Amino acid sequence: MSLDIATSTSNAALAPVSAPDILSAVAGRPDVSRQDVASLHRHLFAEGSIDRAEAEALFDLERAALSRCDAWTNFFIQAVTDHVVWGARPTGRLDDAQADWLIAQVDTARTPAAFALLVNVLDEAQTVPSWFAGAVRARAVAGWPGLSRGEDAFSRPLRLAA
Repeated sequence: MSLDIATSTSNAALAPVSAPDILSAVAGRPDVSRQDVASLHRHLFAEGSIDRAEAEALFDLERAALSRCDAWTNFFIQAVTDHVVWGARPTGRLDDAQADWLIAQVDTARTPAAFALLVNVLDEAQTVPSWFAGAVRARAVAGWPGLSRGEDAFSRPLRLAA
């Protein structure tokens, strides 16, 4: 079932669906399909970038015990990275408040995709709080679900805020 346009099936009038409507519709289903991901992308980025409520809704989908298509993980990582790294001024910076929020969200999700999001933020952000890379590393070393233990993923230098 495509979620691109929601309508009343009793009449011919078509009404565009809002991003919250699409998020709610996907959350109420047992799986996330490629069509859902395409629809989420189209509607969530219609105004440029996603807001905090939409990012939290994406985390809700990540936390849900859903069957997800392969496209979901990439979409989730890119959408939330866009929100925390590029969606606020100054762009390219992850500040303490954003980092605290992100760590809290990721810790409640505890999925490989959520951990990959942390690594992606480290890769894309021009600066991060001095404690953030250590917090990500600690999760890898502690044995995050779906990851092998070790610091091998952190062999390249990280960009930290001064």
